[in-house]
Amino acid sequence: MIDRIVEPLLEWYKENHRILPWRESKNPYYIWISEIMLQQTRVEAVKPYFERFIHALPSIKDVAVCPEQQLMKLWEGLGYYNRVRNIQKAAVEVVEQYQGSLPKDYGQLKELPGIGNYTAGAVASIAYGIPVPAVDGNVLRVHARLTESYDDILKQSVKTKVEMEMQRIMPQEHPGEFNQALMELGAMVCVPNGMAKCESCPISHLCVAYEHQTVMELPVKKKKKERRREEKTVLVIKDGERAAIRRRPDKGLLAGLYELPNLNGHLGEEEVLKWLKRYQLLPLRIQALDGAKHIFSHVEWDMIGYVINVASLENEKERDMLFVDIKDIEKKYPVPAAFQAYASHINMRLGQEKYNKDRE
Repeated sequence: MIDRIVEPLLEWYKENHRILPWRESKNPYYIWISEIMLQQTRVEAVKPYFERFIHALPSIKDVAVCPEQQLMKLWEGLGYYNRVRNIQKAAVEVVEQYQGSLPKDYGQLKELPGIGNYTAGAVASIAYGIPVPAVDGNVLRVHARLTESYDDILKQSVKTKVEMEMQRIMPQEHPGEFNQALMELGAMVCVPNGMAKCESCPISHLCVAYEHQTVMELPVKKKKKERRREEKTVLVIKDGERAAIRRRPDKGLLAGLYELPNLNGHLGEEEVLKWLKRYQLLPLRIQALDGAKHIFSHVEWDMIGYVINVASLENEKERDMLFVDIKDIEKKYPVPAAFQAYASHINMRLGQEKYNKDRE
């Protein structure tokens, strides 16, 4: 049965695939960057990020020498910042070992930082026509329903099994199109949330889950470990047209990025004012803000906040905070979208919000 999906899938893809900025040229650099961006992010959200990234850094050599702060700013709002750090590490290796071009070898691609089986398979098959699989969540979901498999798709052994099966049926002449067809089917038809669009599926006649009406039971994913909950008090400290930011530690969550000052726990006004006094900041006005939440992969921030107007500053050298013009923060300093709910109180936009504002 699985052997019979190749031809109808290729025919369907030829007629129904989306036009995407990284897809048409088969540029290996474009495919690499887009695939890293697309991990756990929707296509429509990725498009403007991809276009800005490529415009600012048109080649792998440009990525290799890009200052870290600019690199983080280009990624701001996408999250998972270690991914872009790995992109730069890989870019340095590609420049040093492969003259600035991604290697035309699946094994060598996998040796680069941040590139696993899936991304290596996508670059190798789409850009270079190498017949290797590219199995992502979309492909795993399609396969689980097609074969009515109740195996846990989060297990590496299951993913390896699917990769081997896809390798076996891989069309030697059109590996990139086949991999993209499977991904596209999972993204557009055999969708992850809501009812699958089986009536539009080119291989529904081969699908065991469709035949047995078990489509919505699949795929099986083992329940993830519950996220750790952390309480935060976020401080929006203003000095005229400037706002306070500080750099996060070089290791850990959001390493090396900038943030609005924040304290552990949900603190009352008196505790916040006491903290400001330690920093020799003279508050003129303090206003409590509504709560907000931000979810990371393993942690959930439960936040409250305050907007605090302080007197003009004379000596900032001894503080671990910077007071920066809000427009300069938007342009130069990478601040994660986790703080958007509070940044908006001083008309500061982060990530994609910033670019939406520029277009208005």
